[in-house]
Amino acid sequence: MTYDVIIRDGLWFDGTGREPQIRTLGVRDGVVVTAVGPADVPLDETGCPEVIAAAGKWVVPGFLDVHTHYDAEVLLDPGLRESVRHGVTTVLLGNCSLSTVYASCEDAADLFSRVEAVPREFVLGALESNKTWETAAEYIEAIDGLPLGPNVSSLIGHSDLRAAVLGLDRATDDAVRPTDAEMDRMAQLLDEALEAGVLGMSGMDAAIDKLDGDRFRSRALPSTFATWRERRRLINVLRKRGRILQSAPDVKNAASALLFFLASSRILNRRKGVRMSMLVSADGKAMPLAVHVFGFGTRVLNKLLGSQVRFQHLPVPFELYSDGIDLPVFEEFGAGTAALHLREQLERNELLADESYRRRFRREFDRIKLGPSLWHRDFHDAVIVECPDQALIGKSFGAIADERGIHPLDAFLDVLVENGERNVRWTTTVANHRPKQLNKLAAEPSIHMGFSDAGAHLRNMAFYNFPLRLLKRTRDAERAGRPFLSVQHAIYRLTGELGEWFGVDAGTLRVGDRADFVVIDPTRLDESVDGYHEQEVGFYGGLRRMVNRNDKTVVATGVGGAVVFRAGKFCDGYGQTVKSGRYLRAGARQEHVLSRSA
Repeated sequence: MTYDVIIRDGLWFDGTGREPQIRTLGVRDGVVVTAVGPADVPLDETGCPEVIAAAGKWVVPGFLDVHTHYDAEVLLDPGLRESVRHGVTTVLLGNCSLSTVYASCEDAADLFSRVEAVPREFVLGALESNKTWETAAEYIEAIDGLPLGPNVSSLIGHSDLRAAVLGLDRATDDAVRPTDAEMDRMAQLLDEALEAGVLGMSGMDAAIDKLDGDRFRSRALPSTFATWRERRRLINVLRKRGRILQSAPDVKNAASALLFFLASSRILNRRKGVRMSMLVSADGKAMPLAVHVFGFGTRVLNKLLGSQVRFQHLPVPFELYSDGIDLPVFEEFGAGTAALHLREQLERNELLADESYRRRFRREFDRIKLGPSLWHRDFHDAVIVECPDQALIGKSFGAIADERGIHPLDAFLDVLVENGERNVRWTTTVANHRPKQLNKLAAEPSIHMGFSDAGAHLRNMAFYNFPLRLLKRTRDAERAGRPFLSVQHAIYRLTGELGEWFGVDAGTLRVGDRADFVVIDPTRLDESVDGYHEQEVGFYGGLRRMVNRNDKTVVATGVGGAVVFRAGKFCDGYGQTVKSGRYLRAGARQEHVLSRSA
């Protein structure tokens, strides 16, 4: 028997949470066909083009990233390298009510660009140059026809549906309610997408996100204008198909989260519940007590109501960077939205310097905030890292305010105006800053790993390697005698658990499974996983995006039985002429399970 890939003598984790074992894996035709132990007859390496010496290494299923915004980038660079180089082999598109299936190219660009902080011209260009589809089935065929690096699956966005059926103007008008015919049409389009293989629907109730473009700039996303009558109608379509909803409650409405639990309930909905993946479970600096509620509250409500709700969690400190005021947290303030509404630098600087504008901003900033908030509003916890005035680098805006004897917000705005708003780069950590609470969340069964936002917020954050960072914390805690997860359970949470919950055929590496894998050197789970890096992106006009770079940690990444990344380099033709990934349709996992049991 000949093999396409042999992974020799690695510590093999199969993604189910079982104890790892020293094994040699043989891969042929994209599938793991054998696993032999040290005492067994060794595999014949004759003619095998890829032999990976994995002694002392971990061999694990490729990681799943269930919350990305690669919807435009996948059209420009199907290799999605920033994720794959860190062992991610399956990504989920279409989150937060945003997808590119039904809406026009211009509408989709307006929906996507400002929310996800990706230059609109490139989003629009990617769609205008590549969109060949009109239906969900054609969209899936088009994505599957790309030279994909990782596997891709997707959701259909509620904002996409609303824009396509109502038009973007009516879809973002609070006075407009869909007619019965329009409701029927949205339900029909959703059902067609589910039939084609989409995993479910994504929504967004929080009105913080705003439209881009010139036509309806700064209006909230269409899904935030939907009534619960409309949402229930679409959730019923998901219920009939047994599919999932990903969404975010309205942070201004305390009852919003409860409505999702009620809609998910098996008890209240004829014993057929809907799995729901909600944003977001985090230890926020602005909400220090919330971390004690997420797990317990979710478990209690799920038990009482027979619901299937989980909250997504990013298992790393939530560190953000910003060039000037270009950070989504400022959309929490009307004054912040007013500044972000202006694209021209001179106009924005004039506004930031205007005293009447500043008075308005200070009133909003100082107002007591009740309910959830993204940002802690502490300018003493916001440090300048780049600035034309070199003397300010390393200082917080709060410290500058203390030196000048002014309000911290005025110090912030002064520094931006004095140095050119986009020339001042600063950073803060908004959540997941307490290791004890971060570990508690990582072990909480009512949450699952996600919310990397890979492919979005290109200058604000980089969490492409979050699975590796969780594994580092897990291993370090075990060594220190304070374990919060076993390594095999952490790997399960990053792989098999997500594949099972989202219903996507990925996340396990057993004999008979598709060979999506990552080989990790555990000795290189070191400080390099937390490093700050930037990389120029040609397909975004040379923009420098934040990335992660710890290539010595990942020995190799394999997708569909092909080694696509090894020793810090991608294979020839990767993402251009070589296709390793594929579109993973809903239902394929169940078929795979049935075939394995047979």
